[in-house]
Amino acid sequence: MYCPVCSHRDTKVVDSRLTADHAGIRRRRQCEKCKFRFSTIEQIEILDLTVVKRDGNKQPYDRNKIIQGLRKALEKRSYTEESFENLIARIEREIHRARKQEMTSKQIGEIIIKKLESFDQVGYIRYASVYRDFRDVVSFQKELKYIMKRRSKRTAHKK
Repeated sequence: MYCPVCSHRDTKVVDSRLTADHAGIRRRRQCEKCKFRFSTIEQIEILDLTVVKRDGNKQPYDRNKIIQGLRKALEKRSYTEESFENLIARIEREIHRARKQEMTSKQIGEIIIKKLESFDQVGYIRYASVYRDFRDVVSFQKELKYIMKRRSKRTAHKK
């Protein structure tokens, strides 16, 4: 690991801890030359996953596509970058748990929707409206009723 200040090649790990979401390791490092301290985060990367699109085309998994879709759905919504990264980590953890070399875009979309629903309901509706291809107000209303029904069940469960 190169020092970000002096570009010296040797840095040593001073401390290692799990990230808050337990999806990565935060390492505190110190440059051997200039003694500058900095942190790095090590996370799992999904490499060997092929995504099968609706039209049957296959392409390698691309984390950035999920990030872009979520950013659009959450545009002008209030969230922290840390909570957003935790959301991505939870989605990718769920993808890992499937232990498959191929997943359909529909399977990945359902994982995203499930995680997004508890993260931000407006973002959930926005994402679902594109993902589930709402064609009219009626299909939109059905989804809203579904959310309200689940919310009332959760509220009743907590009492």
